[in-house]
Amino acid sequence: MQAGAGLGADPSPRAMNRYPLWKYAILVVALLLGSLYTLPNFFGEAPAVQISPAKAAMRLDAATQARVEQALAGAGLKPSAITLEPNSLKVRFEDTDTQLKAKDTLSQALISDPSDPSFVIALNLISRSPAWLSALRAAPMYLGLDLRGGVHFMLQVDMPAAQTKRVEALAGDIRSALREKNIRHAGIARQGDRIDIRFRDEAVLGAAENLLKDQFADLLPVRGKDGADLLLSATLQPVAAKRVQEQALKQNITTLHNRINELGVAEPVIQQQGADRIVVQLPGVQDTAKAKDILGRTATLEIRLVEDSAEARAAELSNAPVPFGTERYLERNGQAVVVKKQVILTGENLTDAQPGFDNQTQEAAVHLTLDAKGARIFKDVTRENVGKRMAILLFEKGKGEVVTAPVIRSEIGGGRVQISGRMSTVEANDVALLLRAGSLAAPMEIIEERTIGPSLGAENIAKGFDSVTWGFVAVAAFMCLYYMLFGVFSSIALGVNLLLLVAVLSMLQATLTLPGMAAMALVLGMAIDANVLINERVREELRNGAAPQSAIHAGYDRAWATILDSNVTTLIAGLALLAFGSGPVRGFAVVHCLGILTSMFSAVFFSRGLVNLWYGRQKKLKGVSIGTVWRPEGTGAGQKSA
Repeated sequence: MQAGAGLGADPSPRAMNRYPLWKYAILVVALLLGSLYTLPNFFGEAPAVQISPAKAAMRLDAATQARVEQALAGAGLKPSAITLEPNSLKVRFEDTDTQLKAKDTLSQALISDPSDPSFVIALNLISRSPAWLSALRAAPMYLGLDLRGGVHFMLQVDMPAAQTKRVEALAGDIRSALREKNIRHAGIARQGDRIDIRFRDEAVLGAAENLLKDQFADLLPVRGKDGADLLLSATLQPVAAKRVQEQALKQNITTLHNRINELGVAEPVIQQQGADRIVVQLPGVQDTAKAKDILGRTATLEIRLVEDSAEARAAELSNAPVPFGTERYLERNGQAVVVKKQVILTGENLTDAQPGFDNQTQEAAVHLTLDAKGARIFKDVTRENVGKRMAILLFEKGKGEVVTAPVIRSEIGGGRVQISGRMSTVEANDVALLLRAGSLAAPMEIIEERTIGPSLGAENIAKGFDSVTWGFVAVAAFMCLYYMLFGVFSSIALGVNLLLLVAVLSMLQATLTLPGMAAMALVLGMAIDANVLINERVREELRNGAAPQSAIHAGYDRAWATILDSNVTTLIAGLALLAFGSGPVRGFAVVHCLGILTSMFSAVFFSRGLVNLWYGRQKKLKGVSIGTVWRPEGTGAGQKSA
């Protein structure tokens, strides 16, 4: 017998539980988009060899691709696909054995000098998604280190070096400040983390001490004597030293973020651990050497004066020794330039670097913007060295190169500097990119490195997939047995919830980790709560004597407030985890919050659409299949659904 049969009157059965056409259109569009953006996750990843330029000035082009194809053909290796991107060339293979052979083959073909390689050739994993899906910007979710494999580094920041660097900068500032105030000294020298300033006169020493107290609050000046000289020693205040270390750590983290993001590594994890360590995780990168190259690939700008003495000129034209206090560097055309060791400005004084063109020659150029301190120093140096040459050097991977060495025609103020000279547009873009990535505030050393292979990641994926699948099957079986046809509707809505959750994660290109998969399994259990509330509410209406159509309508409407309250409170907890958590906790929170939002759509909007489609068109509905409806005492035995 049908539950609710013949109880009460049904005033407008067709009006209550009928969706308008536009609502069904929304459901169909949601299903299509969900299916489309979920699809790339089923193709998996293929082993590949990634070829990247080793220097900023180099680019990959069709000629490089032709060399790669020729080398592989000569070795009898057949790639399944070759993709040329602006900063890399990816060659995809069907298995890892072919991938390893291809890496060795390409290394021999493309790298003639291992000590100064032109290319970085590394193992990688790329999606097997077909081209038509990629054209629609449908891409798989990013997988975390525990699922995809990759490399993990623990970096130790050299805090004493950061402090020494700060003291060196302060020594230069003190020298400039004393010169501006016309305070004569007998020499400034740095001894470790201490700056020693020598004087001959007590009054001059007092004036310098007042200057340091007024303009250099980070320093603690102490008077002393060294033979006949009066000595003013300045050391960093403890609070200032701690601030220098904190800023060095933050700058290094920011620089690593910029460097890795600009050079194309997707979804890295870079976070502080302790007072002087940084954890870096690069999912998908299987080659430790490649990862180290990415971490070390940045450019530091230095501006120095060119040594124009006759001895220096002779050293530029031959391999003769350079004068004392100078160094020899090469320009891009191979011409040697002898520059002074004293650094006028560094990349620390750089606030922006953008590619552009020289207004006069229309050549490609890089436009630099200096901070206030850098602009002041640059203005003073150019004013005092009109007619002399100034070299702009770019240091990459510890090797210096003279980008340009122009003659200073006049004083340059305003903090705007232009680098130009024999640069292509592509080179100008690359130089600007690397300069924007910044330089490290302190050196770092890798103290721990770990590689997680793709096989372990695949095992974790299989376990996570099994947990989600069996969780779904168990929940669906219970719902179908307990709520009959309404349980089937609830199970279909639960499947749609899972589909939409994966689609949203893929569209947002979020990173899925093992805790994220745990959150996905948990979301399934939480999402079904809404359908349980709805089904029980419908049962309650039937027990109270409502007609089937009225019971369905009231069940959904009256359960909505409770569903909203419970989901909002759970969402608040998830947002708190998202805001204050990090690492695995944050990965869990992302899936948790998105799952709550998709479950509210699927459990209420989509499941009601199914119920309306099935029951809403029936003019004289005598009962609904929703399991056993127990009557209150005194009204007879419980009745079951058909």
